Amino acid sequence: MSFKIYTKTGDKGTTSLIGGTKVPKSHTRIEAYGTVDELNSHIGLCKDMLTDKQSRKALQHIQGQLFSIGAALACDPAKETKMHIPDIQESDISFMEQEIDRMDAVLPPLKNFILPGGNSTVSFLHIARCVCRRAERCCVRLEAENEKLAPLILIYLNRLSDYLFVLARYAGHLLKIEDISWKPRG
Repeated sequence: MSFKIYTKTGDKGTTSLIGGTKVPKSHTRIEAYGTVDELNSHIGLCKDMLTDKQSRKALQHIQGQLFSIGAALACDPAKETKMHIPDIQESDISFMEQEIDRMDAVLPPLKNFILPGGNSTVSFLHIARCVCRRAERCCVRLEAENEKLAPLILIYLNRLSDYLFVLARYAGHLLKIEDISWKPRG
């Protein structure tokens, strides 16, 4: 049995959270999980561009975690859901920290601000980092509106943006592309 991808239920600008509550598509919760979905797509592109197997495997793992975050954000916090949605764990954050340390160990020390660029893989990783920061801001806004949020989501997104920054530098290092230093005027 197959079902149609279009339901027409959102044609008037509303959508349903997991749990059935209808909200406008402009709701902060929808913006948050939509931005996480956008981030997941950018990370998929970055993963496809990388040649380093360990980094590709790490990004695949991160994509799964982002799917869990998106699902958690899509839930109505006031309703109990029957669907099991995996939580983000401290070990998921530790995993990224270990990966950051692994990559950082072979990188030259960062002595100044750097500009995104030098290679399309490096640039796409910086775009993913920026989308990650936007997802983080959306979740902060959600909390500021007294919307319930799983406690580790903000920490995870913050660490992920750090990871993507280091991965962009690491990808450049593997490609023998030097960081582009920002040279302010004056």
